[in-house]
Amino acid sequence: QLTGSIPTEVGLLSDLVKLYLSNNQLTGSIPTEIGLLDLEGLFLDNNHLNGSIPTEIGRLSNLIHLHLFSNQLSGTIPTELGSLEDLGATFN
Repeated sequence: QLTGSIPTEVGLLSDLVKLYLSNNQLTGSIPTEIGLLDLEGLFLDNNHLNGSIPTEIGRLSNLIHLHLFSNQLSGTIPTELGSLEDLGATFN
């Protein structure tokens, strides 16, 4: 079980294709630096993340899987996600 927040340095992991951080005790917001990556999969479900979904996730042009359910996220789903043609997302 990982605890704490997702560090902004995650944006430096340039070769990362999938980020699995599901089923932990992560808190805080989703760092905008995730938008710097070239991810196909972003799995942050079943944590305690809060705040809004960063619009920068809409820059992930190769994103296919986005799992954000079972968190305390607030706000609206960014319109930028609508431009991701292959995205299959789950929000809750």
